[in-house]
Amino acid sequence: MPDSLVTRQEDFAAVCDAIREAGIVAMDTEFVSENTFQPELCLLQLAVPERLIVVDTLAVPDLSDWWRIMADDRVTIVAHAARQEVRFCLDFTGSRPGQLWDVQIAEGLRTRSFPLNHERLVSRVLGTKVPGTQSRTDWKRRPLTDRQVDYARDDVRFLLEIHAKQVKSLESQGRREWATSEFARMMDEVEAERSDESWWRLSGLNKLDRASLAVARALHGWRNRCAEELDQPVRRVLRDDLLIDLAKRQPKSGQEVLATRDMNRRNFKRHVDAVAATIRQALALPADEYPERPRRRGELHDDEHVLGQLLAMALANRCAELNVATSLVGTSAELKRLVRWHVYGERDEETPRLCTGWRAEICGNLLTDVLDGRISLRVSREDGGAPLVFDTVSDHETDPAP
Repeated sequence: MPDSLVTRQEDFAAVCDAIREAGIVAMDTEFVSENTFQPELCLLQLAVPERLIVVDTLAVPDLSDWWRIMADDRVTIVAHAARQEVRFCLDFTGSRPGQLWDVQIAEGLRTRSFPLNHERLVSRVLGTKVPGTQSRTDWKRRPLTDRQVDYARDDVRFLLEIHAKQVKSLESQGRREWATSEFARMMDEVEAERSDESWWRLSGLNKLDRASLAVARALHGWRNRCAEELDQPVRRVLRDDLLIDLAKRQPKSGQEVLATRDMNRRNFKRHVDAVAATIRQALALPADEYPERPRRRGELHDDEHVLGQLLAMALANRCAELNVATSLVGTSAELKRLVRWHVYGERDEETPRLCTGWRAEICGNLLTDVLDGRISLRVSREDGGAPLVFDTVSDHETDPAP
């Protein structure tokens, strides 16, 4: 079947039939998000074996057949850095993708490269150079140019071949389940963005008391409703930093709201009365309905930073041995969380991620053994391998002297 630009509903239906028959499809999207509450989908790029398809979503009014395919676990969806594609699937079906393969995540589980953009990933895996970018183009503008369509095809042109290589590689290393787990975790995170508790993701909440948290929660909810009603990005209704400042100061009138720096800008100023009313309503709640402050961990331990750095070396070394991306396995914050949990007994939260799932398989015991003194460290004398060697210390070597 030839490559095509699809602009008619009946042609799109035939494309969906071909995808179901193939059982696997590469996908990407082009969208514009600068001026609306939800990103506006402008193109849908698809690839099945022997065919590349670009769907003009501004010309094809009904994409529901595709979204049903994406949520169907009988068809494998191959994409690159697929968070926004997962959001689209949730928006249009209420369900997450049924069988998703994210080539960016998968590559970090078989090499030390994560995250790689599309161009670098194609070059790394296939040795193929992708033509220049059109990332700054206006995808809403019509008619589409031949250059835009060619660029859009290139976004999916190589994904199925990359997927095949990654599957073979990860299966040979016993890591395919790692990939499945990480795809699910990524989708869990995207779904969590939509929960009523998503306001906890705001930066700066740790500095607020319970009343201020109640204001932040109320302003976050009001902002989302207002942005959706006006079809504007939430940042255009009220920026995060202004929201946190208002939660701290708790102005009760429009004039007091205007005393907040930057609130006199036109796009914010139009909402000052609604902001003040939202703050008053939040503070009028009974105190026992205010959000509970996140449980504070104890004072910073003197050795926490040093131990975190030691674990970072151990983790980086283990990832080098296994050829897996350190940044995908664990962050600095997760290493410090492990220190607090394992060394200082702060176990009021869930088990650290580094001690669960596939991460526990590759580094959990190593890291806790380092903290327990069961591991000694020396420089490797072998060329081309990991620079450090972590040796297990025998029990009598770790016992304190009598």
